[in-house]
Amino acid sequence: MTTRRTDDRADRHAALTDAVSRPEADWIDGHGPDIRAHDEVGEDHDRGLLFDLGTMNRRRALGLLGGVGALAALAACGTSTGSTSTGSSSSSSGSASSGSSSSTSADGTLTEVPDETAGPYPGDGSNGANVLDDSGIVRSDIRSSFGSSTTTAQGVPLTIKLTVRDTSTGSAKSGAAVYLWHCDRDGQYSMYSRNVTNENYLRGVQETDSTGTVTFTSIYPACYDGRWPHIHFEVYSGVADATSSGPIVKTSQIALPQEACAAVYATDGYSASVANLAKVSLQRDNVFGNDAGIHQIATMSGDVSSGYTAALTIGV
Repeated sequence: MTTRRTDDRADRHAALTDAVSRPEADWIDGHGPDIRAHDEVGEDHDRGLLFDLGTMNRRRALGLLGGVGALAALAACGTSTGSTSTGSSSSSSGSASSGSSSSTSADGTLTEVPDETAGPYPGDGSNGANVLDDSGIVRSDIRSSFGSSTTTAQGVPLTIKLTVRDTSTGSAKSGAAVYLWHCDRDGQYSMYSRNVTNENYLRGVQETDSTGTVTFTSIYPACYDGRWPHIHFEVYSGVADATSSGPIVKTSQIALPQEACAAVYATDGYSASVANLAKVSLQRDNVFGNDAGIHQIATMSGDVSSGYTAALTIGV
């Protein structure tokens, strides 16, 4: 396994130093205890940018801090979203519907999908293990582990269709690559969470086709304590970059609509997600809360018995 390259430019190093040297008070969130101390499944998942800076290596943190106004963005991410462990389910979270989705504004202009944290469990070499350099990671069906284990993650079937488009031209990004990962129905992330450290299921890379689209066969992820149900992804210029620690074009997350989540979580195996979903909302989520995930909510089709399809157009 490899470790991703670091960026030694002095200005970004200074930004990272400022972030990770914050006083102890900055490491307290709405959960109360020091957020660096959580190690149980469901307690430390995607706890916000400050937590991630404490767990990620320098390359990932610098990628999040890079660019003009980075320190201002850090301050906004660290203070504006509020606690994610309280609040009620919101009707504005979106509902299951048919058709294709896109990150477009009211006038039809393609909008760039917001940059989001990759969270503590990316599996891309930026925070420990790297699945991207393993033979077998380029695949469309991500339900099973590959390599030494062939365990299959159980849950309601979910097809994930992402279309990558260039925001400057609106054209499809053919030949790009998408690395996608998410938790299982117990809220655990393969390669990291207790009892699944030897698994690498629910992770995969696909190359976009002539329409800029990738399709993954997966299962519906859980809602774990403190986060709205979501799926992580990274966009690369091509598969070669994705599998060789190359530069990341976009890191973001997909929000799953409330109606589909409620239906899935009423089925066997998802019982813990029912209570967790009742305690969160898109408005209070520490990732989607700044705009209620308006450009990241997937359009859903299907049902529990036949499985769902989540679709989203990604502007990069």
